Amino acid sequence: MVMDGNESAHGVNVLPMAFKTTIPVLAGYLGLGLAFGIMLEDLGYNAFWAAFFSLIAYGGTIQYLAIALLTTAFNPMEAFFLSVLVNFRHLFYGITMAEKFKGMGKKKILLIFGLSDETFSLLSTTELPPEMDRGKFYLYVTLLDHSYWILGSFLGGIAGSLITFNTAGISFVLTALFVVLFLEQMKNKANYIPGAIGLGATLISLAMFGSGNVIIPAMILIMVAMLTIRRHDVHRL
Repeated sequence: MVMDGNESAHGVNVLPMAFKTTIPVLAGYLGLGLAFGIMLEDLGYNAFWAAFFSLIAYGGTIQYLAIALLTTAFNPMEAFFLSVLVNFRHLFYGITMAEKFKGMGKKKILLIFGLSDETFSLLSTTELPPEMDRGKFYLYVTLLDHSYWILGSFLGGIAGSLITFNTAGISFVLTALFVVLFLEQMKNKANYIPGAIGLGATLISLAMFGSGNVIIPAMILIMVAMLTIRRHDVHRL
């Protein structure tokens, strides 16, 4: 396929920036994927199953929970409601990114499927040069992040088959990655207020509902707070 000069220039500029942007996710996802692959191998599923699982069920936390489901009697309704509950926050991600994904054509399918927590964080906060192809950048970031997860899962499966691991506490790498991403976002002063709202809403939900039911109440509080601030800013204008 022959590309014109502008498209070629965009391709050269976009991919390196997308890769540079996703380096923190690369480091985190390799660790997370390794942990997932090791835990899945511990149940008797080899590296290829781990990679295939990460390819078609790119769900992060729910993949870890699926490991627990594999060790108990299969209950499809429980699995369904658990998946909805754990991934309920993606409803808010989708609402937030709806405007940015307008006009993306067929890319939108992959962008929606690959909108993980970390990818959402990068796409919603990275400032792009005006001349950069926004659609290509979003697509490259999404595909790179997903590929890191698949690679990490595959390597974890291989490592689990070669080395004996004590898997107790290994899933804590997921929490560690969220902490790193949060600290990265806090380097930008514009994120101080959203960060404070997120922390406050989480602590309130934790105190009121306990650690087992913190996600949905926290997301509702965050949404209400952010909508209130936005409405106040609009009225000021």
